[in-house]
Amino acid sequence: MSEAPEKESKTEEPTEKKIRDSVEKGKIPVSREASIFASMIALLISLSFLTVDSVRNLTSTLARLIDDPSGIRIRNGADATEFLTVVGTSAARMLLPIVVVLALAGLASSFLQNAPRIVFERIKPELSRISITQGWGRIFGGQGRVEFAKSVFKFLAISFVVTLILRAEEAVAVNALFGDPTAVPELILTTAMRLVSAISIATIVLVALDLVWARFHWRRELRMTKQELKDEFKQAEGDPLTKARLRSLARDRARKSMLAAVPRATLVIANPTHYAIALKYQHGEDAAPTVLAKGQDLIALKIREIAEQNNVPVVEDRMLARSMYEAALIDRVIPSEFFRPVAEIIYFLHARKKKVDA
Repeated sequence: MSEAPEKESKTEEPTEKKIRDSVEKGKIPVSREASIFASMIALLISLSFLTVDSVRNLTSTLARLIDDPSGIRIRNGADATEFLTVVGTSAARMLLPIVVVLALAGLASSFLQNAPRIVFERIKPELSRISITQGWGRIFGGQGRVEFAKSVFKFLAISFVVTLILRAEEAVAVNALFGDPTAVPELILTTAMRLVSAISIATIVLVALDLVWARFHWRRELRMTKQELKDEFKQAEGDPLTKARLRSLARDRARKSMLAAVPRATLVIANPTHYAIALKYQHGEDAAPTVLAKGQDLIALKIREIAEQNNVPVVEDRMLARSMYEAALIDRVIPSEFFRPVAEIIYFLHARKKKVDA
């Protein structure tokens, strides 16, 4: 009773990950009717091409046996063993090609439906497979009802076809009782071929519908609830809260590392309280000024505070500070359009320092 509401809540189509996990576990759509149909076609091919010569040999042997039964001497156990060995060998030669073709047809039907895959989980023992409750649910559940409907359809279709063919062959079979016994094997072969052909044609519609149903039922069973989609997204992308926390920690570490570099700056360009950019430039060592730190509002004030504590010159230039804050990157050389104004500031600071030293 609890499975119905659960299935009703699974309204979302399965994700690629859900489908991939299902395939890896061996839960793939398989049509049993397609495998049976492939076996029927293989049997028809075997009866049409592989058993004709065998039936003729059997007819010839049967004719010799009927014409001269005394030619087969069975006096002791060794003779009986030899006779049975010959008969068994002949039967094996007749049946082996049929068995091989049937096996190949079964494998081909499976491979055409799904790519071959070795899945050890499918052979792992599970208590649910021998559970009476779950077995009862499988029998009388939705899938069980579908299988029952298919079985009824096959029974009615095959019964109807077999009845028609046997009625058509009734007169021939009766005449065979009073005719040449050597014609019986060929009659049986012909009747079997007609039966298999008719059954294959009668069930081909069922096979096509079952292929479609197998895919549809498989995807329906893989449907997910909205909560399952959210959980899978969290597993794939990470919990949003955790990711936000990690990003916050990363920003804190980067901010601390950036502020720790301010004492090594050559100058700080600031917009009194809103923006601050700490630059480093040593003549003869650096090709151009490099951004050590930049910040806005509280971070800008912290950069100014650290700079003043370490006697790093702070130059106020509103427009330049704002423009550089938008364009410059930390640990990178300043953009070329700022070379001239920054060079003028550095020259001014260098000249002022010379005056003070003098």
